[in-house]
Amino acid sequence: METLEEKIRRVVAEDVKLSPYDPAWPQIFEAEKRHLLACLTGKLLLRIEHFGSTAVPGLPAKPIVDILVEVASLEETRKTIAPLLESQGYDYFWRPIGSENIPPFYAWFIKRNEKGERTHHIHMVEKNFEHWDRLLFRDYLREFPESARAYGELKMQLSNEFPNDRIAYTKAKSSFIVELTQKAKIHYGKAKE
Repeated sequence: METLEEKIRRVVAEDVKLSPYDPAWPQIFEAEKRHLLACLTGKLLLRIEHFGSTAVPGLPAKPIVDILVEVASLEETRKTIAPLLESQGYDYFWRPIGSENIPPFYAWFIKRNEKGERTHHIHMVEKNFEHWDRLLFRDYLREFPESARAYGELKMQLSNEFPNDRIAYTKAKSSFIVELTQKAKIHYGKAKE
């Protein structure tokens, strides 16, 4: 059986490969949303959103659909949802929000196809988590094509620079994402006073 450390090493070592935008990505999201709603009954799931680059028309992306799920309780998610999705073949991680291994944590799942390639990343968080700001980032990119184009160019450059280092690729995008998210908060009236 694979240890947690082995699982983390395996997942982090996977390549960064971007694809041109695929208009099927929203339908792939909807299919997974239906699957989650069908197999995860009860009042634990509150909201399911498509976010990340696959949610922005025209934007190149790793062909992995990012899904943000609001849950009523992360502790209940660990007890009930994690075992169920793991039994269906999803990789599950109790993941810290930041780079240090300190709280707060959230539930993160990777779904794969029959070839073992990632198809979905599912982030389960409670209502107050900063992950929800990613919807503002998504909406801003949808509304302002010049920002989406700049982000796409940055992603292409970084995927060439860090083709075998997902962590470095993600860190190198962070300042752009933070800056644009702040603009989005101001634009959408969500900035803290």
